[in-house]
Amino acid sequence: MPYPSVIRIFATTLEVDYDNPWQSDTPSSGTGSGVVVGNGQILTGAHVVANSTFLQVQKTSDPNKFTAQILSICHDADLALLEVKEPHFMDGIEIMEIGELPSLQDRVTVVGYPIGGREISVTEGVVSRIEVQRYSHSRRNLLAVTVDAAINEGNSGGPVFKEGKIIGIAFQTLKSAENIGELVPPNLIKQFLQKSLPVVKIPHLGIRTQNMENPMLRTYKNLAENDSGILVTTVEYDGSTWKKLQRGDVLIEIDGYKIANNGTIKYRDKYRTTYGVVMGDYFVGDEIPLKIMRNGQTMELQITLKECKPLVPFWNYDNNPSYFIYGGLVFQKLCLDYIATWNKWWDKAPVEFLDLFYYGVRTAQRHEVIILTQVLSDEINVGYQNIYNEVVETVNDHSPQNIEDFVRVLKNTDTTVTIKTVSGRIIIYDVKQVQQANERIVQNYNIKSDRSADLLYS
Repeated sequence: MPYPSVIRIFATTLEVDYDNPWQSDTPSSGTGSGVVVGNGQILTGAHVVANSTFLQVQKTSDPNKFTAQILSICHDADLALLEVKEPHFMDGIEIMEIGELPSLQDRVTVVGYPIGGREISVTEGVVSRIEVQRYSHSRRNLLAVTVDAAINEGNSGGPVFKEGKIIGIAFQTLKSAENIGELVPPNLIKQFLQKSLPVVKIPHLGIRTQNMENPMLRTYKNLAENDSGILVTTVEYDGSTWKKLQRGDVLIEIDGYKIANNGTIKYRDKYRTTYGVVMGDYFVGDEIPLKIMRNGQTMELQITLKECKPLVPFWNYDNNPSYFIYGGLVFQKLCLDYIATWNKWWDKAPVEFLDLFYYGVRTAQRHEVIILTQVLSDEINVGYQNIYNEVVETVNDHSPQNIEDFVRVLKNTDTTVTIKTVSGRIIIYDVKQVQQANERIVQNYNIKSDRSADLLYS
């Protein structure tokens, strides 16, 4: 039987209902593909096993299923490593080797188990593009290999071979084009497998930049004719470059690569793509060299890399949401999971939420955005029921840094609480009345706790 090392994966998943964050949605099931890369170890896509409660795998040569566990996962690069402890699982299976980054026009073979059949599916394609792409699972911009071969549901997470070696893991398809799929490249796979941690994260520079293709702008920043780079417009709080780079610096080199005025580098002397591609070659905690120009002077810096810390977090896989119920008001951290509760969220979600998601930046004063998502009707909140999907501005004239800080202020107040929203709405509560009402409200709405587990001691 061909490709015995390609495995079918069965996942039972349980996701949280972000409209009602104290409860979960109905469990669901799905299938994906993977490939054996070690003794009892299966490489697949993180999206195949995200939020899973039970995993089974099946070989092409055996109708029986084996129980599997997640050994390591990297949501940033959409990769996961599963482990099967049953010793007979490896019978008749060869461990596959990770190859090198392919070249344009290389012929490749996509192997997996697309939905609609029990047998393995083998399709062929050609590498058509290698550049940084947006990973839908994590919304990170990382290197990807594009092939003109379909990646159907169920096929995702499966291997792509060139000359018998794995040169990619299928992770998404371009819906706007026919038979175009994208692969996690071998350099990211090797980095992931090298780091034996339960959760692997790809670092982020923590800056926002502007291209410098305009000659007047380059002159303004004292760049010589042969110089090039990008303008640093924002340095995010507590990111990799916090207190290292400044707004107005010109980033001219990263990891030894010269940055062009359009923000690209010649990656590995072969691929012209955006400068952020080098993040895939590093782990959180590694150091990376930068060369900048500040006030006309060239400077060289060593930066210790940190994880991506957006103001509004991306998908919150494998974690429960933070929530706090106070006088029937439900407060949460703004995150993409909540924004996505709107159908076609990129067009239908509140404009203020979208603006914070796309353009908001962490600062020393604000690490998270606290939102009032709904009101559980009770006599204590009469007149406040129409105040929902609002961003909290202050609580007792204090701007909360995060939801823990917000809960701490409420907990330490023993008289009157005043909550103001960005839109100008005002909510005033008597603390003793809230304390009497809270137990009644959670009982009436069959809620186990007025807060998520991470806020129990805030």
